Amino acid sequence: MAITRERFAQGMGYIDYKEQMTRNRDRLEENERTLELAPEDVAFFAELPRPLNVLVLAEDWCGDVIANLPVLGRLAEESGKLNLSIFLRDQNLDLMDQYLKDGQHRSIPVFAFFDQDFRELGHWIERPARISELQGAMTADLYANDPAFAEVAPGTGMALLPEAARDRLMQAFGEFRASTRDEANREVARELRELVRRGLAA
Repeated sequence: MAITRERFAQGMGYIDYKEQMTRNRDRLEENERTLELAPEDVAFFAELPRPLNVLVLAEDWCGDVIANLPVLGRLAEESGKLNLSIFLRDQNLDLMDQYLKDGQHRSIPVFAFFDQDFRELGHWIERPARISELQGAMTADLYANDPAFAEVAPGTGMALLPEAARDRLMQAFGEFRASTRDEANREVARELRELVRRGLAA
């Protein structure tokens, strides 16, 4: 099902999305405060010949949304060329199911870019590839070497972990996000630039 102008218009703006958040708004706003964009990233979007429409799928409980949505929000604010329309994933599965990660996972955030005629230029899901690679290595090391995972089979999902292991994993994710935040922000902006560049050239 194609995304129409009318469906796009039903989403929230960035400020409206923040105002309806019931969880983690303080973390999202802290990420906003500490975010530094490279001038060339802002310039790329500011110099687009026409504004683009960006459909966003998000939820306030998702760590990747809290980490990565501020990058898109700031690029939109500073460039004046990105029109954001944000939808809650769980209330808009008709949209979400068009952007499944690996064809099966309802991963968020999703940033889908459209030109003024609502031709899709490309979409971006969850987190930068480099950060996924680093996070995967960190998680594998945790399962292999951390005492909290001594009785846990490698690859056991979060929902099936014993409480001690789950708590340790959440702590590790928090430490990982803090230590990689600047690199992650740069990679989000770089990947979005490349996605839009390819989409406009197609």
